[in-house]
Amino acid sequence: MRIITIEREYGCGAPDIAKRLASHLGWKLWDQQLTAEIARLAKVDPRQAARCDERLDPFIYRLAKTFWRGSYERTLPLHEAGAFDTDRMMNIMQEVMENVAQAGNCVVVGRGAPYFFRHRKDAFHVFLFAPDEEKIRRLIRHGNKRAEAEELVATVDRERAAFIKHYFGKEWPNRYLYHMMINTTMGDDNVVSTILETMHKWEESPQAGHVTMSRDSG
Repeated sequence: MRIITIEREYGCGAPDIAKRLASHLGWKLWDQQLTAEIARLAKVDPRQAARCDERLDPFIYRLAKTFWRGSYERTLPLHEAGAFDTDRMMNIMQEVMENVAQAGNCVVVGRGAPYFFRHRKDAFHVFLFAPDEEKIRRLIRHGNKRAEAEELVATVDRERAAFIKHYFGKEWPNRYLYHMMINTTMGDDNVVSTILETMHKWEESPQAGHVTMSRDSG
């Protein structure tokens, strides 16, 4: 395997786990770095790119853009007029993901990576999750107030599900897409070791080299 993708529920500890995994393997970590690379290529402020990260543009904006593109006087695409939105971000993401895959030896967090790489035989796909209380506890430990943590746990994954549905036409999470799904309450070190052990066993199995996750994987 040359690529590990980490899809995750918000607050389950995926960023720390992915960082440990990449460090253990000596591989490149692509998490917030993906957003920064897109901002660089789009020549926009990274904060502007972050606002589009794994979430749809507001409905009123998407509605206005429909009228914009339907107007004879406004025949230019919005990105040529200088606007940056999730549609443009996803166009650039395709290029970035292709470059990431070509370089290989990387751990890629979210951003639709399992869908971009779903047909690659050298990619191993993992989904991380945890009970809400565990996710809230982790967020509080990272500095969030409890009310804020509860709100984030309740809303962020809904935005991610809508993002995946809109751009890839799939429900989130799509369990048929992943080689394994792990409850992170077992502890970060145990999660990392379980991923590595399972990935190595998969590589040695008769199924390795074959894309078997075809049901509803697109």
